[in-house]
Amino acid sequence: MILGQISYLDCLVFLVVLVPQLLLHVNIFELVFCVLKALPFVFFQLPYQLCRERYFSSKHERSPFVQQASFFQDLVIRIVRYAFAFIPAKIGRVFFSKGVAIPFLRFRLLRHGYLQAPLTWREANPSSKTTTLGLWVTVEESERPDLVIYYCHGGGFSMGSTYFYLEFLLAWLTILQKAGYRNPAIFSLEYTLVPDERYPTQLEQTIAGYDHICSIVKNPSRICLAGDSAGATLQLSLLLHMSQTSDSMKRRPGFATLISPWATLVTPKNRDTASDYLNADSLHLYGRQFAGTQANLKDPLVSPGVCKDQEWWVRASPSGGYCFMYGSEEVFGPEVRDLIALLRRSGCAVRVREEPGQVHAWPVVSLFLADTQEERTKGLRDLTKMITQVIEPGVHIDGI
Repeated sequence: MILGQISYLDCLVFLVVLVPQLLLHVNIFELVFCVLKALPFVFFQLPYQLCRERYFSSKHERSPFVQQASFFQDLVIRIVRYAFAFIPAKIGRVFFSKGVAIPFLRFRLLRHGYLQAPLTWREANPSSKTTTLGLWVTVEESERPDLVIYYCHGGGFSMGSTYFYLEFLLAWLTILQKAGYRNPAIFSLEYTLVPDERYPTQLEQTIAGYDHICSIVKNPSRICLAGDSAGATLQLSLLLHMSQTSDSMKRRPGFATLISPWATLVTPKNRDTASDYLNADSLHLYGRQFAGTQANLKDPLVSPGVCKDQEWWVRASPSGGYCFMYGSEEVFGPEVRDLIALLRRSGCAVRVREEPGQVHAWPVVSLFLADTQEERTKGLRDLTKMITQVIEPGVHIDGI
């Protein structure tokens, strides 16, 4: 199930769904202050900068992203850039919450002629057999999956939810089916956000999520770790943690696909770019909140990029290695490149896709904002192709 591009009507409906949730979950005075603070940007700064760069600048003067972006894509990224830098996370998290994401997805489904999604999802929560909170997205739940994607969402540890990513996950499941997997499934972890909890809570939840998947998929080589941004950080931390356990070789996954991983939480190499929507100062604030103490920022299980121990990375490597996918213009670019170089020096199998002119988590961004279905699914198709090269599709599922 792959829906069409986000439209202006979708944006309007999103706002209609969002406003009641903001009024319900945010202090009214904080909300009013935030709105008043944004007015000069909305009515003056945004239109001025948008028109100046798009229509009154030569192509080489425009940022790499703007050079290839449509008006709609440019507009949305500029708004997100402002929001990430100036809207507090406790307000921003409402934008990605279940109360907003699910009604919006149902409208999107209805607009595309679906009364209900052709693929299913269900919650795994403390009221069921598992203590792991998350979502299972499945084709045929009654049969054992021949591939499980274990996904951790991004959001700077402070925002985001698995529900916001649900359309992305449904689209990925569709593409995995087309690639030849008989019964692929995705488990997406709903970990606790900062400041409600700090490290090590999120890592412990990530470990519990992997244990839950292993109880269903008996062969860990059929598991592919995945995540974007902070979620990819948690997956790297999970790998480093598991490599220290006595049964690490028996439990290591088959592959890891990492979208724009936040390799090192606080570093001067994380710098703002003209194209990306992330803000380095906000990221460093969220990183410090997640770590809890300055000392924890030097712990590889908190900030995996600080680990320079090549033998540790070799032990942590999935049996099929790693895949990194990121944009050439993103804030995390330098640190991602450094980590890739370290892994290659260590002898780990690494596949890389650096997309020219693109921003942070571009496969997720493109699915919602790109014009054609080919452009929208490009990142997911590339990820799936790399997974099929490591975890063979179409195998018989007995014993998996």
